[in-house]
Amino acid sequence: MSDEEALEQYLLTQNVNYFNLLYDRYTNKVYSKCISMLKESELAEDATQEIFVKVLLSISKFSGKSKFSTWLYSVTYNYCIDIIRKGKKEIIVSLEDNTKLDLEDDGMLDAEIMETNVFRLKQVLGLMNVEDKSILMMKYQDDLSIKEICDVMEKTESAVKMKILRAKERFLKIYQENYSRSG
Repeated sequence: MSDEEALEQYLLTQNVNYFNLLYDRYTNKVYSKCISMLKESELAEDATQEIFVKVLLSISKFSGKSKFSTWLYSVTYNYCIDIIRKGKKEIIVSLEDNTKLDLEDDGMLDAEIMETNVFRLKQVLGLMNVEDKSILMMKYQDDLSIKEICDVMEKTESAVKMKILRAKERFLKIYQENYSRSG
């Protein structure tokens, strides 16, 4: 049974088994995303439960414009960002501006990021702010399309492309600051 079929049957019948099917299918993925963003297993477990409660309470609002998994990812991402913001009381500066993208440079940045060894990659990501790290993880680890990232972040395509470009630039700056001498 597809996600959409299970969702449709749940909405029609309110039979909890259909929601449980979706829960069983996605609980590990949601937990994995929570642990990667929140860095604490207890906090990630609580967040996972809260996210599924939130999904259950707002499932009738799911419009079907995107896949259920993308919508769930969006709820997960936004919930974790809210926890991080509340916990650290950080002010995360919006990177949206009217600067035009240089797509040739963007391709070169991709190549440099992809050549980074795994140990250094983890080190550099650990030094990045949560929004930059999250958007790079969505693009490279979770393999989300620009459209899916737009849905998750509730931003326009140009805003998402700019955020990705800026995050890649900061990634490379941190990498060069930490590893340029050690080769």
